[in-house]
Amino acid sequence: MVIHTFAFRWKPGVTEEQRQRVLDSIRSLQGRIPGLEETWVGTNFSPRSHGYELGGVMKFADRAALAAYGGHPAHQELLAWLMPLILPMEVDFEA
Repeated sequence: MVIHTFAFRWKPGVTEEQRQRVLDSIRSLQGRIPGLEETWVGTNFSPRSHGYELGGVMKFADRAALAAYGGHPAHQELLAWLMPLILPMEVDFEA
């Protein structure tokens, strides 16, 4: 199993509506991408967040599933409009 973690800082001017769209869109990937077994995403409330306001965890079957996720059309569609809104950080590891 591979765990993919991510956290986002919002760029200036991102609206609440856009933030909600991000949450909804990430959650909607579940069931659409082979090998993506579980998805959790939400608004960060930790006082130790260093400015990261959204966090998430995805569980993939294996490294190959994670690699396929990167190029999957549903993920690419999300990235096309998401990347201009965020400063991301990611960590991946086997569990």
